[in-house]
Amino acid sequence: MTDPAWVGLRQLLADRYEDLRKRLTQRLGSAELARETLHETWLHLHRDGPTGTIASPPSYLLRIAFNIATDRGRKQSRLARRTEVMAVLDMADDAPSPEREIAARQEISELETALEELTPRRRMILLASRIEEVTLQEIAGRLGISQRLVELELKHALDHCAERLQRQVVRRFGPKPRETSIDSA
Repeated sequence: MTDPAWVGLRQLLADRYEDLRKRLTQRLGSAELARETLHETWLHLHRDGPTGTIASPPSYLLRIAFNIATDRGRKQSRLARRTEVMAVLDMADDAPSPEREIAARQEISELETALEELTPRRRMILLASRIEEVTLQEIAGRLGISQRLVELELKHALDHCAERLQRQVVRRFGPKPRETSIDSA
């Protein structure tokens, strides 16, 4: 555009940039936002022409810049709300898929079968230890047997269930297995 009024406004923006930036920073509360807004104002002055006479060019420039900042804020607010909605829609569903639910039900059924196959004492030790979280010492006291025998019975019960469920046993008691190395052989 070669409109003399617009050229005059662009020149005024260039000449009074620091003053306009400071005033806009005070109004918007952010120096970065003020700089970005003045840059967009400069671009705006290259696109559109004035409509009518401008009584106070500096005030007119500030009004353009403030309107641009306001529009930008509204757009970001709408974008944030849209982003929040999309995030909620994209959230992972904590509910298991039908396939996982069927697999879990089957595994529970297999565990129940494995528990039924245990001797009553092993079943009681396993359930007391793992479900009721009773200490091995307390289980030994209830049954009138040694803690070492409780450990052995629990080990056998866990091994049996693991075998039936085709799982590896994770032991929570006893010493760690001895490590072997190729060099010690």
